[in-house]
Amino acid sequence: MEQQDEVVISQEAENKAVVEQETSEAKKTSTEKSKSKSETTTTEDNAVAGFSRLKLFEKVMQKSLESFVGNVSFNKFTSTFRPLYDKNPQRMENIYKQFIEELRRAIQDDISRLIEEGRLKTKLNELDELQNASKREADSAWRPSGIPEQDLCSFLMPYYQKQDAYMRVELKKIQAENATLAQKVMAGRERISQTEHHISAAVGDWKASVTEFEKLASTLCRPFDAVDANCIKS
Repeated sequence: MEQQDEVVISQEAENKAVVEQETSEAKKTSTEKSKSKSETTTTEDNAVAGFSRLKLFEKVMQKSLESFVGNVSFNKFTSTFRPLYDKNPQRMENIYKQFIEELRRAIQDDISRLIEEGRLKTKLNELDELQNASKREADSAWRPSGIPEQDLCSFLMPYYQKQDAYMRVELKKIQAENATLAQKVMAGRERISQTEHHISAAVGDWKASVTEFEKLASTLCRPFDAVDANCIKS
């Protein structure tokens, strides 16, 4: 009985050791996978960060040039000028090499002229900058939801909000201008009122002066009237 218990205990210990070993190996495998995935992601990020459309364009053009020139083989070239090749194969080979060099130079010049005239260097660099800027932006680009009403609202609402904000700013400007104009109008009315008061006062003074002058004139004229009356009697 004791021997059976020892066997059972021994088997349980072995099973526990196997389970621990398997768990350790699983953790190790998971760690290696995570590390590998992290390295792959880092490599991809570095590749994207070093991506340049201009370099890619130049690489594609260079590969296309080599492919095009490679199709112009020596056999095809000599088949066109077979009599000359039969007379002087070495001379024909030199002509072929010179032709390939001139062809490559001419195509390369055309590609450089295309890049310069089309301003491809500037435009491709601008595309790279736009791509990098879009990656730095936290807000994701707008995407349709598939529901026309919601898509229309989500598309038009920012536009109307901008228009509303713009109109509010313009309204505040107009209100400020109206307040300034109202103050100017009130100041003008005040000046007109003061001018009218001054004019009224001046007219009053003028009327008083005229009245006094008339009284003085009538007083001065009475002795002369008496003298004239005496003269008439005599």
